Amino acid sequence: MEYILIVISAIFVNNIVLAQFLGICPFMGVSSRISTSAGMGGAVIFVMTIATIFTYLIMHYILIPLGIEFLQTITYILVIAALVQMVEIILKKVSPALYQALGVFLPLITTNCTILGVAILVIQKNYNLLQSVVFAIATAIGFALALVIFAGIREQLALVSIPKEMQGVPVALVTAGLLAMAFMGFAGIV
Repeated sequence: MEYILIVISAIFVNNIVLAQFLGICPFMGVSSRISTSAGMGGAVIFVMTIATIFTYLIMHYILIPLGIEFLQTITYILVIAALVQMVEIILKKVSPALYQALGVFLPLITTNCTILGVAILVIQKNYNLLQSVVFAIATAIGFALALVIFAGIREQLALVSIPKEMQGVPVALVTAGLLAMAFMGFAGIV
């Protein structure tokens, strides 16, 4: 039951982009098409899961025992950047098709603050390793869900007549606000 609550909370109630406002840059920048949003969402699920496992292990088996927890943020940034590079190199050699499918999304994930945010949140919430992995996967799914829904709405908005002053970023921001309010409706679930 505890894991179900973590999943529902991470995907719907405390959505990383719509409730906690992390990952706004890729949310606004990559959400013009459903296909690119789905690709970015898949890449985030993959990298966020791996990064959370590595950062959790580094925190609990290196930083805490050495008494250098204050290096958490800089260590996490370096680990995430290195992981993204390693994943990119391995995918290029092992699965060129998957590497081509992910394309530019892998390097973009290095600067996605949701990855760093989740790595820090699992420590703040005092989750164990399994809870951390469940939280990371659910958070990434919530990010991907919000991204794809937003992209679908933006594709539909491109087909309608919008006043010139509201075209582009203004209507995207209003839409994002309405989507965030819609997700607030899940607040009573957990």
